[in-house]
Amino acid sequence: MGFQHSSADQALFTKSSSTSFTAILVYVDDLVLAGNNLCEIQTVKQALDHAYKIKDLGQLRFFLGLEVSRSKTGLILNQQQYALSLLQDTGTLASKPYKTPFDPSTKLQLNHGSPLPDPSLYRRLVGRLIYLTISRPDLSYAIQQLSLYMESPHDTHYQAAIRVLHYIKSSPSLGLFFSSTSNLNLSAFADSDWACCIETRRSITGFCIFLGPSIICWKTKKQKTVSRSSSEAEYCALGMLVCEIQWLNYLFNDLHLPLQIPTPVFCDNRSAIYLAHNPVFHERTKHIEIDCHVVREKIQQGLVKLLPISSSEQLADAFTKPLSTKLFQLFVSKLGLRDLHLPP
Repeated sequence: MGFQHSSADQALFTKSSSTSFTAILVYVDDLVLAGNNLCEIQTVKQALDHAYKIKDLGQLRFFLGLEVSRSKTGLILNQQQYALSLLQDTGTLASKPYKTPFDPSTKLQLNHGSPLPDPSLYRRLVGRLIYLTISRPDLSYAIQQLSLYMESPHDTHYQAAIRVLHYIKSSPSLGLFFSSTSNLNLSAFADSDWACCIETRRSITGFCIFLGPSIICWKTKKQKTVSRSSSEAEYCALGMLVCEIQWLNYLFNDLHLPLQIPTPVFCDNRSAIYLAHNPVFHERTKHIEIDCHVVREKIQQGLVKLLPISSSEQLADAFTKPLSTKLFQLFVSKLGLRDLHLPP
């Protein structure tokens, strides 16, 4: 039918002409069809129905557990039914709601507490929580911490998972909000928590990317190697973030929506920013030369622009460590999340 396979996303197919643009996102036998020409969309649906006898569900409302709610101001992407089902299945639907998903005073460790008699119970629970992070960046750090103990979970790990459920109870309909008047400019934040893992002394990478005021990408991940300095840990986070920004540029080009560059990237480590612009490597930085080259190359190409920011304004901070109730609620408000049942 003339569709082009996206090189950035294997599930995306696009077709453009002088009068229309159409995109199809495929997941096994479920498809999302979008475009700016209703006649072309109807033609595609008829062709698919002729070949496969498809079921047209009309305007997008549900897709793989995701719910789409539209209004004049934009749309909200949430997993309310999935969250309520999770609470129902775990017996926490009537539980006391908590204001944060992770207790800042809690330090999870590998063999702390008593081993669970049935580890599969914990693994199923964490697996379901991982799927909930598709629309809930506020859960990212807590779920990353729980995922570290899938092999041999203890009762302390299970209690921490139950706390996450109590937090979900406080806002099961919270989700991503995409404004209909938003600009298409990216901005990004990268941070790391140096040597925070008690067992391995590896650092945690955290980053988030915004399209206008709406968050579209985020990650919390333990780094693969031990960093010898906070600057090195920060550079690992920057390297991962820069690769994600490069991928987003490829994806948006396939969607015929070229992004404005350079993308501002905010970092609260001034030595990392200085190192990104300094072409001279010395003894203390030779071991992080690869990450340095990745970030510096993209700066020179004009893809990203590193900017300093204070630690108090670093939005990626909550992707690397637990926050107090006050700071966490401030963090959630800055992510642009919105509760489906509360007024804007």
